[in-house]
Amino acid sequence: MPQEAVSDLAGRLRRVWSRFRDCFKTATRDTRENAWVYLGGLLTLATKRNYSNIVRRVVGVYEDGQSLQQFMSDSPWAGENVFRQIQREIPQRPGLAGGMLTLDESGDACAGEHKAGAARQYLGREGKVDLGQVGGLVGYSQNAVWAMVGAELYLPEVWFAPAQAKLRQRWHIPAECTFATKPQLGLALIRQARANGLEFAVVGMASLYGRDGQLRADRDAEHFVYMADIPADTCVYLQPPVVGIPETPVGKKGRPFSQPQVLNDVAPVAVRTLVGHPDFALRPLAIRHTERGLLTYACAAHRVWTLTPAAEVREEWLFLRKETDDTFSFSLSNAALDVPLHTLALWRCQRDFIERTFQDAKAEGGWDEWVARKYRAWMHHTALDALALWFVAETKLEWAQAHPRDSQLAQALKIAVLPALSMSNVRELLRTVMPLNQLSPDEATRLVIKHLVNRSNSR
Repeated sequence: MPQEAVSDLAGRLRRVWSRFRDCFKTATRDTRENAWVYLGGLLTLATKRNYSNIVRRVVGVYEDGQSLQQFMSDSPWAGENVFRQIQREIPQRPGLAGGMLTLDESGDACAGEHKAGAARQYLGREGKVDLGQVGGLVGYSQNAVWAMVGAELYLPEVWFAPAQAKLRQRWHIPAECTFATKPQLGLALIRQARANGLEFAVVGMASLYGRDGQLRADRDAEHFVYMADIPADTCVYLQPPVVGIPETPVGKKGRPFSQPQVLNDVAPVAVRTLVGHPDFALRPLAIRHTERGLLTYACAAHRVWTLTPAAEVREEWLFLRKETDDTFSFSLSNAALDVPLHTLALWRCQRDFIERTFQDAKAEGGWDEWVARKYRAWMHHTALDALALWFVAETKLEWAQAHPRDSQLAQALKIAVLPALSMSNVRELLRTVMPLNQLSPDEATRLVIKHLVNRSNSR
């Protein structure tokens, strides 16, 4: 780790921001300096990433942060432009093309209903139905590098009731927005990524999206190879079902048959009942080397048939994996007939990098510290958090290529894979070259006086 690389870390962040600065322009203003201040605060503050703290940390003067708040909450710059540029830059980096795109969601509980998208809905982080906001996200991973490349705030159907029209306008929800299910939002995010030049080999999906048979069929029709998690009660067929509308028997009372049904003697089975089935004999597979050793899972795969909501018969791979706690996870894939079992297992393991993306975004980037009422503010904060993750990913990638490690180091440490830099490591180094600005005695005095005046006025 050459000292000149560490010393230039602040300059590297400035250059990344400079490439993206046009994303923060509006028709009447150039607000890119506010983006620099906010990005620096996300990456250097450990906690309490509020506007006034960020301004003091990065700029070094005491302000109430109103300019920064206006930039984040009300300025009409488009957060989608940040994601679009990240998507375009990834294929230009050596070693990052042809990775995995992963669709998942993240929900956070809310204290009240006065936030865009707030409603009682399932929050995976809480493991229950509660009042909260949910965002659909798309992550990209390749060669142990991961980034957030797309996001959209989910707006439940209740938000499009006529009675909510004023609230939608108040919270900056675009007038052209209409209700879309989570799978529909996810498919739109994937289409946008491909349209912006982000090529990927496979799409990973959480079970919320994987259980949607029509969504899988739509992605197959658009030539997306997917690896989709499914719940254990998902039903499949072990032999091809014949689907059609039965002939109405002569003399049958009532209406004639009009809905498609399975005509041959084939019954669906829940995937959890296939554990131990002869067609799904588990094989231990060495997936890849990791920092903690060789990653090994017992896996199995076999062809099965499923039905879409429109009763279309589709043939897919059913993939089983035995987890470390002796439970099983299940996935469906439209991969080619000759795809090796090891490839399916590798795709299933690579899908876990979306969890690393969430972890970095929340634990290190302050994504879960944000309390956003407005739709625009949620999109702005998420876009800048994604830019912070992209800065870290690009730094890790370029340092690894420019400063290769001693080939004998892994052997000396008796490990197969040397640990990579984490986002926490990069942030720690960045803080040393962007030190915390200290207030002068006069600035500190004015800070205390203003605080006391504000407390008095609040009475």
